[in-house]
Amino acid sequence: MAVINSWAPSARPTGQPAPPQTASPDPRETMRRLPRLLQYPATLFTGKALPGQASPGWTPGFHLATATVSVVLGTLVGALALTLGHGLLVLLPVGWAVTLHGMRNLRMMIYHQCSHRNMYRRRRLDRAIGHAISSLLVIQNFQRYSREHVRDHHAAQHMTLKDPTVQAFLVSLQLHPGMTRRQMWRRLLLKLVSPRFHFNFTVSRVRSFWSESARSEKVSALLLYGTAVTASVLTGAWPALLVVWFVPLFPLFQVSNTLRLCVKHTFPVPGIQTRHGRAYFSSLTNAIFIGDALPSPDLPLARRAGAWARWTLRLVFLHAPSRYLVLTGDTVVHDFHHRYPAAPQWADYLFARQQDIDAGHQGWPPYHEVWGLIPAISYAFDSLSAADAEEYDVNRLKAVSRRELFAAFDD
Repeated sequence: MAVINSWAPSARPTGQPAPPQTASPDPRETMRRLPRLLQYPATLFTGKALPGQASPGWTPGFHLATATVSVVLGTLVGALALTLGHGLLVLLPVGWAVTLHGMRNLRMMIYHQCSHRNMYRRRRLDRAIGHAISSLLVIQNFQRYSREHVRDHHAAQHMTLKDPTVQAFLVSLQLHPGMTRRQMWRRLLLKLVSPRFHFNFTVSRVRSFWSESARSEKVSALLLYGTAVTASVLTGAWPALLVVWFVPLFPLFQVSNTLRLCVKHTFPVPGIQTRHGRAYFSSLTNAIFIGDALPSPDLPLARRAGAWARWTLRLVFLHAPSRYLVLTGDTVVHDFHHRYPAAPQWADYLFARQQDIDAGHQGWPPYHEVWGLIPAISYAFDSLSAADAEEYDVNRLKAVSRRELFAAFDD
């Protein structure tokens, strides 16, 4: 299995630039030293299961329930913090985080699987769930998302100008071949704090939800938000609605969306001849795992204590937010989904991927992975920097795609 990060030797995936190579152990393997009780949490946190590790038997219903509970619980915590005020206001960011986590899991796992008719594998039920989620989150309507996602993202158009992911890079983030990694990072960070970017993003979400949406989606959204806004205005609770619900729904959701976009796929190198087949398509997606290798037990006591302090700080302030708020649910193993988009075992994603590796990934090349959100973004940026400028010329979009170029809308 190829490993793409700043700590381990890497095989070069087909059509991708070589990543930095320095010899160090696999972070997940070093975590075998943790107590047995922590092995399952370590897998859930990093996103990487150990070879042969038993699956907990997750189900679609489990993921739907936990995502829904997270949204409800986060909203309640935020409302409580805002209502009681004073020292409890410190709980408001906690409420935002829990709400956002639930929203992103609804979008990235449940809505996504419904679009593939793979949630419960029952067309009407999956569509009904998809309609409910699009109405709640004000995202691209289910019918259109399902059509464009399967046709332009999973088929032969994958990572071409017709792919919504590519369009989001070129139009929404205004990133293009030839830019340096530093230039791309600067533009990304400026976008994330730009009121104009978030306003355009919000408008694009509303437009993409309303355009072609089913009557049930429109009615649900109007009833839900019409009732909420009316009740909050009449009761004077509208500030709570804005702060507790709309902050995670729009700016925070959009930050998470954008960061996730930047690690979703990589661009093929210029001049590559084979644009089909399993080797090519698997080279454009890698797992994004979270965490650092445990400090070596052989270090002197003082250095070992310092290394553990650094490891803990990175865990709490870098890796935990990355996993909980950006790389939620099965997004860490998106490569498994692109190999098996209709896999019935999708709900056991972390373990299904490892089981496929254990079985020899039949008919497919080895999996590859990146450790850490920031290295993963840099790796994707490097692939775009080296991509064919003519092939990914933003001025050609209108000639090859009928999709409206809404601002920043891909997930």
